[in-house]
Amino acid sequence: MVKTLTPEVNQDDIDDLRKSFLNDYSSKPIDSVHPKDLERIRTNDFWLKRFLLHQEGNKENALNMIWTSVTWRKELNVNEINENNVKMDLLCSGGFFIHGADIDNCKLFVFKCNKHTKGAVDIDVLKRCIIYWFERIERLTKGERITIFFDMEGCGLSNMDMEVIKYLIGLFKEYYPYFLNYILIFEMPWILTAAFKVVKSWLPEKAVEKIKFVSKKDLSNFVPAEHILKSWGGSNPFVFSFIPESSPETEKEKVTTNNKKVHFVDGSMSEITATGGGDKETDGGYLKFNPSGIITFVKDGNEFISSLEIQNTDATVKVSYKLKTTAPEKFRVKPSTGWLAPGESMTVNVTLLPEYQISGLVRDKFLVMSTPMEPSETEPLDLSELWKNTSGRKVYQHRLKCIQTGEAVKYKNTSDMMNANSPDQDPNAFANITSSVDEIRRAQIEVGRALKLTQYIQIATLFLVLLLGFVIGYLLRNNAGDSSFEQSYCGETNSPYLAGNHQ
Repeated sequence: MVKTLTPEVNQDDIDDLRKSFLNDYSSKPIDSVHPKDLERIRTNDFWLKRFLLHQEGNKENALNMIWTSVTWRKELNVNEINENNVKMDLLCSGGFFIHGADIDNCKLFVFKCNKHTKGAVDIDVLKRCIIYWFERIERLTKGERITIFFDMEGCGLSNMDMEVIKYLIGLFKEYYPYFLNYILIFEMPWILTAAFKVVKSWLPEKAVEKIKFVSKKDLSNFVPAEHILKSWGGSNPFVFSFIPESSPETEKEKVTTNNKKVHFVDGSMSEITATGGGDKETDGGYLKFNPSGIITFVKDGNEFISSLEIQNTDATVKVSYKLKTTAPEKFRVKPSTGWLAPGESMTVNVTLLPEYQISGLVRDKFLVMSTPMEPSETEPLDLSELWKNTSGRKVYQHRLKCIQTGEAVKYKNTSDMMNANSPDQDPNAFANITSSVDEIRRAQIEVGRALKLTQYIQIATLFLVLLLGFVIGYLLRNNAGDSSFEQSYCGETNSPYLAGNHQ
């Protein structure tokens, strides 16, 4: 592993940089810097420290970079970018997402390159979505470094978008200081080798050391085994599903729900008005769910699958859980029942059976029931018997709504999804239309490329036919000339005149 030495940055350096910026700002228009960025400069020491680290302690270069960054942020309204003003279909497509961390505990920002076709999406729209993820990850990590993970498996030339890669590098170089840990390039096809030589030329010498080409055999040198996905040769069953970013306001809204309980009985669901007391409560109890209010299905090969992570947040109590659904005939759930030790997590995989349509998901819901277990209840446990008789137990209920990837366009947050049950609304309509438009656009691009290739082949074939015809004609002409010469020569040799002279 290559470790780079970082300069020492102390509080005096940070204070000097802040003072220099504020002195410059005092002579500029008051609206030259976004208020949020200005407040960040005044109060966030770590952000200023990152500029100094990025510029190896050079205060003048750090100051220039701050101005470059805040000016760019003001011009592009970066602080206003959120799920309401970006193309949600791109965010939900699984083309890029956060997953796990590298061996330095830096978050992985994964790019599934085979999901991107150059020219299929407006580049400015795509750049805006990338900024959304950068801002969201920066808030999540509080500015700690991240690793870019290019999943190149199954990629071809049509998936290699040099403009996007150059833009990514520019974000790290100019606007997000000291934010890059590694660039991991996974299973790169040999046909793209020349392209990444160009990428290296865009990076400073020290940054080139951050590029690591990895395969399934040596990925564990950079990513811990527990974070290596099955598609990367590991055992992690994670399947991406977009989860809207939670804000303090969103969390407050989740508390204020209507006073109804949902009961799942033999695959049917009925609603009754909640009454006080009772042994059932409609919250997660000891369990935490990710995602918290939805099950998002994404296409994986010929199947639509989803994953739900369940965590026991209590440090002392074992918890048993059971999943029920309004349509048990449609789904395969593994495992549908189980128990979690204190602090333990479990991933539940849900698969929509092939004979059912994805469009009907909006009507389906899941219920996760959980109950704390007594210390005396030890292995082996008969969980089926436990759930047959829950009298005297505290049972918690947590509801989940099914959606297809892309449907999150319709909703702004999880609480909206939970309340969007009106039968006269079709939550799939917009997602299906936009998804179809994207598919048509991609198909048009592929057809256009195929037509161009066909034209080139036809031109080449015509040229070869003409060339072959010319060669054949030339050979026939030469053969005809040789034959006439031989005939005339033989005729002269056999003439009486020549015979008489010979005698």
